[in-house]
Amino acid sequence: MKPRSSDLLLTAVAPAIWGSTYIITTEFLSGFSPMSVAMLRALPAGLLLLGIVRQLPAGIWWLRSLVLGALNISIFLSMLFVAAYRLPGGVAATVLAIQPLIVIFFASVLLASSVRPLSILAAVVGISGVGLLVLTPNATLDVVGVAAGLAGAASMALGNVLTRKWQPSVSLLTSTAWQLTAGGLLLVPVALLFEPAIPLPTTANLFGLLWLGLIGAAFTYVLWFRGIARLESAVASSLLFLSPVTAVLLGWVFLNQTLTVPQIAGVVFVIGSIWLSQRASRSST
Repeated sequence: MKPRSSDLLLTAVAPAIWGSTYIITTEFLSGFSPMSVAMLRALPAGLLLLGIVRQLPAGIWWLRSLVLGALNISIFLSMLFVAAYRLPGGVAATVLAIQPLIVIFFASVLLASSVRPLSILAAVVGISGVGLLVLTPNATLDVVGVAAGLAGAASMALGNVLTRKWQPSVSLLTSTAWQLTAGGLLLVPVALLFEPAIPLPTTANLFGLLWLGLIGAAFTYVLWFRGIARLESAVASSLLFLSPVTAVLLGWVFLNQTLTVPQIAGVVFVIGSIWLSQRASRSST
C-alpha cells in the first residue's frame, strides 16, 4: 500500500533522534558505562509510561512483551555496544545498517510479504550510503565485533517484524511501556554484574539521561512502534538509515567535524534509498 506522508514523517522522527545518541553519550555521559546507559535509557522510560497507562500485560502478552523487549531493546543494545567497542565506529554502523535487508526476509517469512527486487536494491543503496557517511580508509575488522553487529541487526529486525505481527488490543502507549520496561529490566543484571558502579550524576549527566530516556526512548519508541504498525516493514526499516545521517550532521554542526564530499554523497544515497523503498511499496498496490 502507498505510505502516507504523515506516517513517514512521524516515523522518521524516531531514527533521526536516535542519531543524537552518540553526541549525547560522548559529551554528557562520558563517565558512564555502556550497559548502564542502555539500562538507564530504557527502564525509567518504560516505568514512566507504565505509570501513565497503569495497565499490565495479560495472558500471552507477558511472554510476548518479554520477547519483544529483549529483541528490540536489551539484546539489540547489548550487541550494539559490543560492536561499538570491538569495531571502529564506521565499521560498526555499516554492519548494523544491514538491518533493513534482514527485515525484508523476516517479513517474507513471518508476514507473507513479497520480496521485491526494488526493496532489496533500496536496502543495498542505503547500506552503501551509510558506508560513505562513516567508513574511513583505515577501518579494520574484528570477527567478534562483526558477529555482534550482525546479531544486533538481526535482533531488532526480528523484533520489528514481530511487533507488526503481534499487535495487542491496547493503546500504543501501553504496548510501548511493556516493551521498554521488559527490555530495561533484562538489562539490570547485566549492568549490575558486569559494569562499574553508576557514578553520582552531575547536572550535565542528568540532562543527557533525561534526553536519552524521555526523548530518545519514551517519545521515539512510541513513534517508531506506531510507524511499524502503519507502514510496510521494508519502508519503516529504510528510515533507520537516517540515524547515521543525523549523527554525522550533529558532529559537523556542534563538534566542528568536517563534512566531506563522500559523506554528502552518502546523504544523497540514504535519501535515495528511502525513496526507492516507497516506490517499491507503491508498486505493489
